[in-house]
Amino acid sequence: MINYLFSDLDGTLLNSQGIVSPQTVQAVRESGLPMTLVSARAPIEMRDTIQALGLTGPQIGFNGGLIFEYCQNQVKALQAAPLDQKLALQVLEFVKTESPTVSLSCYTQTDWVTEKVDAGTRTEQQLTGQIVTPITSYTDYFRQYPAAVFKIMIMTLDKHVMATLAMALKQLVGSYASVKLSGQTYLEVTSAQAQKSRGIAFIKERYHLTTNEIAAFGDGENDLPMLRAVGLPIVMGNADSTIQQYGHRVTKRNDEDGVAYALSHLIGR
Repeated sequence: MINYLFSDLDGTLLNSQGIVSPQTVQAVRESGLPMTLVSARAPIEMRDTIQALGLTGPQIGFNGGLIFEYCQNQVKALQAAPLDQKLALQVLEFVKTESPTVSLSCYTQTDWVTEKVDAGTRTEQQLTGQIVTPITSYTDYFRQYPAAVFKIMIMTLDKHVMATLAMALKQLVGSYASVKLSGQTYLEVTSAQAQKSRGIAFIKERYHLTTNEIAAFGDGENDLPMLRAVGLPIVMGNADSTIQQYGHRVTKRNDEDGVAYALSHLIGR
C-alpha cells in the first residue's frame, strides 16, 4: 500500500507554464497522502506550490542539497549539503572561460546571483518568480558575503554545447560534486551529497516508512536517484525514453495532469 508521495516539480507536478494546475491540486489533496516535493529548485521557488498543495512537512530542494521546512514563512534547514566554496568558484570560472555563451548563475539558500543577466535568467525569473541579483564578480561577492553555494545552474538551448560542457565539468569535479542534466536545457552542479535519494532516506527514517510504501514522480536524469529509492517509481509521459525505462508505471504528460491521472488510475491503496 502506498502511504507517502514524492514528486519532482518542473516537467512533473508543474505544467509548462510553471504552475500546478487546479486539477492536480485537487487530486493531491483528495488522495489524503502526505507529499514531499523533491526539486532542483531553491526553497523560495517552491513556496507557491507548497502553499497551493497545503504541504506542511519537510521538503527537498537543490536536488537533495537542502532538506527544509517553512516555519512562519521562513526556511528552516533540517539538513544541508552545499558545494565546497573553493570548488564552486572554480566551476564558475571554468564555465565562464570555456563556454561564455551559456547562461550562468548560482544559488545560496536565500539568493540567486549572476554576473550576466541574459535571456536565460530572464526566462527563469518568469518561470519561477524568483528575482536574480546582478553582481560584478562571483569571487568578490562570495568574499564579501561568504554564504554557502547550493547550486550552480547553466542554461543553453545548444545540445552539443551542453553535452560537451557536462563531460568537461564531470572530469573537473570528479567525485567532489554532482553534475546532472535537469530537463533539456539545464545543467546543474551541486554537492556530491546532494542526491534526491538522500532526501528520501531522511523522510523514510523520520516517518518510519518502508520502501514499498513510497511512490515518486519524475521526468529527468536528476530524478533517477529518487526513482530508484522508492517502491513505485512513476515517470511522466513527457520524459525521455531513457528515463521512462526506470518507471514501474508511465503516466500522462505534465501538461495533461499526469500526476493527477496517476493518483486516480495507477496508485492502489
